[in-house]
Amino acid sequence: MTEPGGRSSAGRFTTLDHDGLGFEVFDEGPIDGEVVVLLHGFPERSTCWREVGPLLHAAGYRTVAMDQRGYSPRARPTGGRRDYRVELLAGDAAALLALVGRGAPVHLVGHDWGAIVAWATAQSRPDLVRTLTAVSVPHPAAFLAAMTRSTQALKSWYMVFFNLPRAAEALAARRGGLFDKLLRRTGMTREDVERVHREVVDTGALPGALGYYRALPFLDRRATGRTVRVPTTMVWSDGDTALDRAGAEATADHVDAPYELVVLAGVSHWVPTQAPQALADAILARAGSV
Repeated sequence: MTEPGGRSSAGRFTTLDHDGLGFEVFDEGPIDGEVVVLLHGFPERSTCWREVGPLLHAAGYRTVAMDQRGYSPRARPTGGRRDYRVELLAGDAAALLALVGRGAPVHLVGHDWGAIVAWATAQSRPDLVRTLTAVSVPHPAAFLAAMTRSTQALKSWYMVFFNLPRAAEALAARRGGLFDKLLRRTGMTREDVERVHREVVDTGALPGALGYYRALPFLDRRATGRTVRVPTTMVWSDGDTALDRAGAEATADHVDAPYELVVLAGVSHWVPTQAPQALADAILARAGSV
């Protein structure tokens, strides 16, 4: 039973209505705990936090995860790639933070594209962010600088591929094909590749998920290049085939607040599912620092 405002009769948040879209929300853990908002990346949904969440709950924190724009069935705009601009994604996240925090700041965590959205949200609405934990993807300005100063440009080749109309969709349509092999080469397990098919490809969410990459030509570099002024932890893993260490190390230059870089050894890009305890420890350390 759901009451008006996207809450269940138990006081849990179940949906977010924002910008004419409806987002699925998953509210778990101690109902009176400090709130940690979790933003997933590509090509995953909120289930990527399934092992991190219980660790945060055990420490007394309440987690709220959202299937983001393009992933939630009622949050798939049809106006084209401009509907997936970073400022709109950050607007979705800010609306969730305002809802669950009731105007007070909450802890924000994002992995992969969720990290990009988290960075943008911390830049545009620092009043809603108590602490930030960015996983895998560095501050946008540090990432862009790394494109010219390291191997980051080579590691980002897939962004060009994802911008080819319908190419990725066609390759993902067949299980075991090139799309699956690309995910496996990044370190994703067979079970998680199957989860991508079941939760993203088979549900029709992949075009919207790819919209994040296809909207990159409209990125506002001035807005996303702003200094972050909330306590921040950057978590990067040395087995990441998509993100170079240079961007992670340069992120410190773009945070004017208590900051820490946590490097996970022997872990691939898929930190939430492959190193949940280490990630939970980093989140808890940052949240507990305020």
